[in-house]
Amino acid sequence: MNISLSGKTALVTGSTNGIGLAIAKGLAAAGAETIVNGRSPDKVERAAADLRRAHPSATVRGVAADVGTAAGCEALARAVPAVDILINNAGIFEPKDFFAIPDSDWTRFMEINVMSGVRLSRAYMQGMLQRDWGRIVFISSESGLQIPPEMIHYGVTKTAQLGLSRGLAELTAGTGVTVNAVLPGPTRSDGVETFLQQMADKDGADVETMAREFVKRHRPTSLLQRFATVEEVASMVLYIASPQASATNGAALRVDGGVVRAIA
Repeated sequence: MNISLSGKTALVTGSTNGIGLAIAKGLAAAGAETIVNGRSPDKVERAAADLRRAHPSATVRGVAADVGTAAGCEALARAVPAVDILINNAGIFEPKDFFAIPDSDWTRFMEINVMSGVRLSRAYMQGMLQRDWGRIVFISSESGLQIPPEMIHYGVTKTAQLGLSRGLAELTAGTGVTVNAVLPGPTRSDGVETFLQQMADKDGADVETMAREFVKRHRPTSLLQRFATVEEVASMVLYIASPQASATNGAALRVDGGVVRAIA
């Protein structure tokens, strides 16, 4: 399958590293004009430069804006008035005992993981509907289906993304616009790498051993029996963002390595 996104403009939030950067690279390689986003201007420019080196013929822009705030989303929408493809990837996670999670953490997780997608979809979706073509993808998680007891607040926000993506998909009936969610399982992103290193240091183990043990201990239903790579997740997102995925709408697509024990 040859995926071409030539002539399309794509915005990936939280794309200075990890899954977001891998998605941005895939979009740029497919010919889309790609906008990299993050909070730090320096990190945004480094990520954009990385994409330009990897794909010299690609058009790449970097826009620094904190999409975890209403003001940041407004600034981003002003800087990029219209897009064909919106990847709502920005998100945070943190293992924390439920009884130690204050209201401020719940609010922060909702603002970054959920409201960023609400605000940016509101900013860009009407234009997609008017042009009769567009793709909105939410990067949710298998944790939205199987809430992890070690980070309930994170899981709840990922469930909220599933409801949001399905609700928005209902608004696209009969158009060329689709809204879907992608649910990665345990993935070796930069944030997870740091988390694994901290666990390894605490237990006196090496990172690779800790990664294997984490999956066995905390995601024992995994059929993959390892962390996925960011590129494996990005491949699913690239397909869903493509013209070839025109019949997939309102779906929750798992890239979870079989962690979720369900047929549908």
